[in-house]
Amino acid sequence: MRAGLAALGAAWVPAGWAQPEAPAWLRAGVPGATLVGQGRLTFFGLKVYDARLWAAPGFDAVRFEQQPFALALSYLRGLKGALIAERSLKEMRPLPGFDARRETAWASRMTELFPDVGDGDTLVGLHLPGVGARFVLNGQVRGQVD
Repeated sequence: MRAGLAALGAAWVPAGWAQPEAPAWLRAGVPGATLVGQGRLTFFGLKVYDARLWAAPGFDAVRFEQQPFALALSYLRGLKGALIAERSLKEMRPLPGFDARRETAWASRMTELFPDVGDGDTLVGLHLPGVGARFVLNGQVRGQVD
Protein backbone atom coordinates (compact mmCIF):
# COMPACT_ATOMS: atom_id res chain seq x y z
CA MET A 1 0.00 0.00 0.00
CA ARG A 2 2.88 2.38 0.73
CA ALA A 3 4.02 2.01 -2.87
CA GLY A 4 0.42 2.46 -4.01
CA LEU A 5 0.03 5.66 -2.00
CA ALA A 6 3.35 6.94 -3.24
CA ALA A 7 2.34 6.23 -6.83
CA LEU A 8 -1.06 7.84 -6.38
CA GLY A 9 0.48 10.79 -4.55
CA ALA A 10 2.86 11.26 -7.45
CA ALA A 11 0.04 11.16 -9.98
CA TRP A 12 -0.95 14.38 -11.62
CA VAL A 13 -4.11 16.15 -12.62
CA PRO A 14 -3.82 16.77 -16.38
CA ALA A 15 -3.51 20.37 -17.55
CA GLY A 16 -6.89 21.81 -18.43
CA TRP A 17 -8.79 19.59 -16.00
CA ALA A 18 -10.61 21.48 -13.32
CA GLN A 19 -9.26 20.87 -9.84
CA PRO A 20 -12.31 19.51 -7.99
CA GLU A 21 -13.09 20.88 -4.57
CA ALA A 22 -13.15 18.48 -1.65
CA PRO A 23 -16.56 18.18 0.04
CA ALA A 24 -16.96 20.08 3.33
CA TRP A 25 -17.12 16.87 5.42
CA LEU A 26 -13.78 15.79 3.91
CA ARG A 27 -12.15 19.19 4.51
CA ALA A 28 -13.20 18.92 8.17
CA GLY A 29 -11.02 15.81 8.56
CA VAL A 30 -8.25 16.95 6.21
CA PRO A 31 -7.96 20.76 6.51
CA GLY A 32 -6.94 22.37 3.22
CA ALA A 33 -7.56 19.11 1.35
CA THR A 34 -6.70 19.20 -2.31
CA LEU A 35 -6.61 16.45 -4.91
CA VAL A 36 -3.01 15.22 -5.07
CA GLY A 37 -3.47 12.17 -7.24
CA GLN A 38 -5.92 9.95 -9.02
CA GLY A 39 -5.97 6.74 -10.97
CA ARG A 40 -8.06 3.78 -12.05
CA LEU A 41 -7.72 0.19 -10.89
CA THR A 42 -8.36 -2.40 -13.55
CA PHE A 43 -8.05 -6.14 -13.11
CA PHE A 44 -7.60 -8.23 -16.25
CA GLY A 45 -9.15 -5.38 -18.22
CA LEU A 46 -12.17 -5.01 -15.92
CA LYS A 47 -12.67 -1.53 -14.47
CA VAL A 48 -12.89 -1.84 -10.67
CA TYR A 49 -12.72 1.69 -9.25
CA ASP A 50 -11.41 5.21 -9.73
CA ALA A 51 -9.24 6.37 -6.83
CA ARG A 52 -8.61 9.90 -5.65
CA LEU A 53 -6.14 10.87 -2.96
CA TRP A 54 -6.98 14.03 -1.03
CA ALA A 55 -4.42 15.57 1.31
CA ALA A 56 -3.31 18.83 2.83
CA PRO A 57 -0.68 20.90 1.03
CA GLY A 58 2.79 19.48 1.61
CA PHE A 59 1.60 15.87 1.81
CA ASP A 60 4.57 13.49 1.83
CA ALA A 61 3.66 9.95 0.74
CA VAL A 62 6.77 8.56 2.44
CA ARG A 63 5.38 9.76 5.81
CA PHE A 64 1.72 9.10 4.99
CA GLU A 65 0.93 7.55 8.39
CA GLN A 66 1.82 10.84 10.13
CA GLN A 67 -0.55 13.03 8.09
CA PRO A 68 -4.29 13.22 7.56
CA PHE A 69 -5.49 12.16 4.12
CA ALA A 70 -8.52 10.68 2.43
CA LEU A 71 -8.59 7.94 -0.16
CA ALA A 72 -11.84 7.95 -2.15
CA LEU A 73 -12.74 4.88 -4.20
CA SER A 74 -15.55 5.37 -6.71
CA TYR A 75 -16.63 1.90 -7.71
CA LEU A 76 -17.30 0.97 -11.31
CA ARG A 77 -18.82 -2.44 -10.50
CA GLY A 78 -20.38 -4.29 -7.62
CA LEU A 79 -18.18 -5.78 -4.90
CA LYS A 80 -18.95 -7.48 -1.59
CA GLY A 81 -18.01 -5.49 1.51
CA ALA A 82 -16.44 -8.54 3.17
CA LEU A 83 -14.07 -8.93 0.23
CA ILE A 84 -13.14 -5.23 0.41
CA ALA A 85 -12.29 -5.69 4.11
CA GLU A 86 -10.26 -8.83 3.37
CA ARG A 87 -8.26 -7.11 0.62
CA SER A 88 -7.72 -4.05 2.82
CA LEU A 89 -6.13 -6.20 5.52
CA LYS A 90 -3.90 -7.86 2.95
CA GLU A 91 -2.66 -4.40 1.90
CA MET A 92 -2.16 -3.30 5.53
CA ARG A 93 -0.05 -6.25 6.71
CA PRO A 94 3.29 -5.08 5.24
CA LEU A 95 2.88 -1.51 6.54
CA PRO A 96 5.00 -0.24 9.42
CA GLY A 97 3.15 -0.40 12.72
CA PHE A 98 0.74 -3.14 11.63
CA ASP A 99 -0.33 -4.99 14.78
CA ALA A 100 -1.05 -8.61 13.84
CA ARG A 101 -2.50 -9.21 17.33
CA ARG A 102 -5.34 -6.79 16.51
CA GLU A 103 -5.99 -8.12 13.00
CA THR A 104 -9.05 -10.17 14.01
CA ALA A 105 -10.67 -7.17 15.70
CA TRP A 106 -9.88 -4.92 12.73
CA ALA A 107 -11.25 -7.51 10.29
CA SER A 108 -14.49 -7.72 12.25
CA ARG A 109 -14.90 -3.94 12.45
CA MET A 110 -14.06 -3.36 8.78
CA THR A 111 -16.51 -6.07 7.74
CA GLU A 112 -19.20 -4.15 9.67
CA LEU A 113 -18.21 -0.83 8.12
CA PHE A 114 -17.57 -1.81 4.51
CA PRO A 115 -20.87 -2.31 2.70
CA ASP A 116 -21.50 -4.15 -0.52
CA VAL A 117 -20.95 -1.51 -3.19
CA GLY A 118 -22.27 -1.03 -6.69
CA ASP A 119 -21.45 0.99 -9.78
CA GLY A 120 -21.42 4.66 -8.76
CA ASP A 121 -20.89 4.19 -5.00
CA THR A 122 -17.98 6.06 -3.41
CA LEU A 123 -16.33 4.76 -0.25
CA VAL A 124 -13.88 7.11 1.45
CA GLY A 125 -11.37 6.25 4.13
CA LEU A 126 -10.10 9.23 6.12
CA HIS A 127 -6.82 8.59 7.91
CA LEU A 128 -6.70 10.67 11.09
CA PRO A 129 -3.26 10.33 12.75
CA GLY A 130 -3.47 9.39 16.41
CA VAL A 131 -7.22 8.75 16.08
CA GLY A 132 -7.82 6.06 13.47
CA ALA A 133 -9.76 5.83 10.26
CA ARG A 134 -13.26 7.09 9.50
CA PHE A 135 -15.27 5.59 6.66
CA VAL A 136 -17.85 7.44 4.58
CA LEU A 137 -20.14 5.95 1.95
CA ASN A 138 -21.70 8.34 -0.56
CA GLY A 139 -21.22 11.27 1.86
CA GLN A 140 -22.66 9.48 4.91
CA VAL A 141 -20.40 8.46 7.82
CA ARG A 142 -20.54 4.70 8.41
CA GLY A 143 -18.22 4.60 11.41
CA GLN A 144 -14.67 4.62 12.61
CA VAL A 145 -11.84 2.24 13.48
CA ASP A 146 -9.64 3.58 16.27
